[in-house]
Amino acid sequence: MTIEFGVLGEIQAHSDGVAVDLGPARQRSVFAALVVDINRTVPVDVLVDRVWGVRPPQRAKPTLYSYMSRLRQVLDTMADEASMDGASTNGASTDRASTNGASIARRAAGYALLADPGVVDVNIFRDLVGQARARDDAGAATLFERALGLWRGEPFAGVDTPWFSSLRESLLGERHACRLDRNDVQLRRGHHATLLTELAACHDAHPLDERLAAQFMLALYRSGRAAHALRCFEQVRRALAEELGSNPSDELRRLHQQVLDNDPAIGVPAPTAVAAPAAVAVPTTGIPSSRDRALPRQLPAAPRWFTGRQSELAELDKALGRAGQPGAAVAVCAVSGSGGIGKTSLALHWAHQNADRFPDGQLHVDLRGFDSSGEPLASAAAVRVFLDALGVDPGSVPADQQALTGLYRSLVADRRMLIVLDNAVDSAQVAALLPGSTGCAVLITSRRRLSGLAVTHGAHLVPLDVLTVSESRELLGRHLGEDRLAADPGAVTAVLEHCTGLPLAISVVGARAAAGAGFPLAALAEELQDESARLDALDTGDLSANVRAVCLVSYRALTGEAAEVFRLLGAAPGPEIGLAAAGSLLGRSPSAARAALRELETVHLVEQPAPGRYRMHDLIRLYAAERAAEDRKAESRERALRRVMSFYLHTAYAGDRVLSPLRHHHLELEPPVDGVTPQPLADQTAVIAWFRAEYACLLAAQRLAERNGWDVLVWQLARVLDGFLWRQGRLHDLVALWRTGLAAAERHGEGSVLAWAHRRLAHAWARSGNHDDAVHHGDLALAAAEEADDLAEQARIHDVIAWSWARQGDDRQALAHVRHTLRLQRLGHDPLAQANALNAVGWYEARLGDYEQALAHCEEGLKIQGRHGFRDGEACTLDSLGFIAQAAARHHEALAYYRRAHALFHDLGNLYEEANTLANLGDVHLALAQLDEARHHWHRAISLYDAQHRAEDARRLQDKLDRAAR
Repeated sequence: MTIEFGVLGEIQAHSDGVAVDLGPARQRSVFAALVVDINRTVPVDVLVDRVWGVRPPQRAKPTLYSYMSRLRQVLDTMADEASMDGASTNGASTDRASTNGASIARRAAGYALLADPGVVDVNIFRDLVGQARARDDAGAATLFERALGLWRGEPFAGVDTPWFSSLRESLLGERHACRLDRNDVQLRRGHHATLLTELAACHDAHPLDERLAAQFMLALYRSGRAAHALRCFEQVRRALAEELGSNPSDELRRLHQQVLDNDPAIGVPAPTAVAAPAAVAVPTTGIPSSRDRALPRQLPAAPRWFTGRQSELAELDKALGRAGQPGAAVAVCAVSGSGGIGKTSLALHWAHQNADRFPDGQLHVDLRGFDSSGEPLASAAAVRVFLDALGVDPGSVPADQQALTGLYRSLVADRRMLIVLDNAVDSAQVAALLPGSTGCAVLITSRRRLSGLAVTHGAHLVPLDVLTVSESRELLGRHLGEDRLAADPGAVTAVLEHCTGLPLAISVVGARAAAGAGFPLAALAEELQDESARLDALDTGDLSANVRAVCLVSYRALTGEAAEVFRLLGAAPGPEIGLAAAGSLLGRSPSAARAALRELETVHLVEQPAPGRYRMHDLIRLYAAERAAEDRKAESRERALRRVMSFYLHTAYAGDRVLSPLRHHHLELEPPVDGVTPQPLADQTAVIAWFRAEYACLLAAQRLAERNGWDVLVWQLARVLDGFLWRQGRLHDLVALWRTGLAAAERHGEGSVLAWAHRRLAHAWARSGNHDDAVHHGDLALAAAEEADDLAEQARIHDVIAWSWARQGDDRQALAHVRHTLRLQRLGHDPLAQANALNAVGWYEARLGDYEQALAHCEEGLKIQGRHGFRDGEACTLDSLGFIAQAAARHHEALAYYRRAHALFHDLGNLYEEANTLANLGDVHLALAQLDEARHHWHRAISLYDAQHRAEDARRLQDKLDRAAR
């Protein structure tokens, strides 16, 4: 029995040439959705999406299962009939494999149609096209015509879901490319007359296709219709100007001039067809001799817009430059990276630049490892393509896989060739295509990191990252021209920021902007600003130039478990995620999370910029978030988010207690939710390192909690992040943190929480220099604390208000408030809080000139802090003692105090106070006439002020530097 499946027209199946009834239209579309992924498992949700689109019926899955059952019966009937035929013919039953039958297998992740890929017309079409492109013109013409003869109409006729429509457009594009290649072959053979009618119709359908226009012009000219050819050029020129705002290509303008000049070079070629390679005619083996071998030139055109990649090109030079050297192994280099990152462009650019290094030719094959519309190309099929290119008679190609590979390796053994294996699915697919001798170089591209090739064949691995900012701008400029970029630099910056260095995204934007020459670039930048619509904006309507489609291909290649991890990562807050946080997000141990992330890392859907830190490209993250919204139930996604938020809260809380042991008497947290393991942090160094790594994720977590209405979590996150942010001098973040936290506290309504929130916002405003808001929120905090009868909180509020008055230069007001603080703290039982208050009183007394009283208060506070090992408090009090000594002109004593304070602030990661102490050290050195030392410390302080956006402090210190210079 022979079976045939067709999708290049109406969806159909034939058994021994007889049509098989596949059932109603929707059932046939289910069959087609399996056929295009033959022998691969298609998840049920994916099938539903393909068959029904964005609005499936409520009972889509039960309906799908019913269709599957009926289709299985159809295929079983075909197999049974084949078995009966075998029994009547041979006297014995024939098993299903021997009848070349097909079946539908139910697997854990979905369904798979199991059959020989060669029974599907679209696969036959692609194989024929691949063979044709590797043959001489006479052979190619026959193969192209056979390929085009398989088409019966539009693919998947009668089916109109978004997925089928998108795939239909892609296949029509492949047919169009095949026709163009066939036209070139037939024009070279002098068959312009037979093409003329078809070329006219195709040109009407594709008036902007310049390659097609050139073919039509050439056929018209050779048919004695030069005037019509010139008229065709003028129509194309006008259409390009009106539709795209562009001019005809150099090639088309050159042909136009040749028609005007009646150039003999474009006249009718000699009637004799190009001879087939002599080796094909050899009747004995069909294998060409070394003298008569074909010289393949299979490289596709060089990428037009290639930009940058200088370091990667240098790596390729080094890795592949050793090909042919005595004693060297086969030179193999594998370029890997995410979809749309520019792997193929890099490979083809290098291949064209270095083609002269390989005098025996270049082989190229698209292995279709990550293809939107089909199975990966089998290694044996790729070898056959290469054998055709090397001049082997198809009738002499062995059927045995090992013999096939051996013949290929024998033919390239003594040759210096470049072999480009594009879009490989894995190391196994590539292994059979590697030559055994050292004369050849092999350049591979894949979305997977082909580590196995590095182990088994010494391959040099070249991971490809996004373009730099300058490279991104250069690429956009190549599409639009420097004049247009210079006209609106702000829009250019915004566009490139949203494309985040992905070459495909930049090229899509460039193509869209070039197509609308009168359309302002700012409008496109505004469209990209909306995250929810950004992937729509990066879509040209072509699957090959569509960021979402490129992501989908990688997503479909994932196992079910890895796909779930991918979706959850897309929903997680922050630009990246640590391993421990990922474990809680997934509800697994860190080691299990690492294993789950490894598959995503292998196909470049995530990267690991530092050990244990995982990051997605911004556009991939948007796609993952889309999948999360589509593919998971809301409650499952919420549970995962609750877990990671609980992880961040509890780990940050533990870290903040290490940094600020005085601050958490009133913060009671619910236990971590199930599946969460807070990260242990051994000491202050580990705490600071963790906060620095996670702070962007922690701020994003608070914003996510706010969007979801989790008010308790919002203000609790503010409390546990506060200490780190002010230590780091991140004042703008601190203000935003507490404005959000205060709003949540007001909705929550608890008095002590409200007092805390007002106080911390007052503190943030005071540090930022906004006195009025600081005092306003300080007063509100004091009222809330008095209403709650919370003396300790009242004491802390007076301290904050004092700080704000001091920033205004009113030290007397400040001293009055800190004396309130000290009085209230003495009523309590917290010696460290009393020590802090003693230091504050001493500081403001010193500011007002009462040095003796100031010294007594600060020394009393320092003793308490020393007894309890409170290094934070010691650092602050040592700074105060330094100021007192400095004011009393005891400069060397001041230096000693300041140096001890600076060392503690530095060790504690308190960058805010470290900057202040460095400024003080500079002042003392200036008083000692040590100008170089003063400048050194002031420069370091200004650097920290700038990093903390403390413009006024930086300006004040810069004035000192300028005066010192004068």
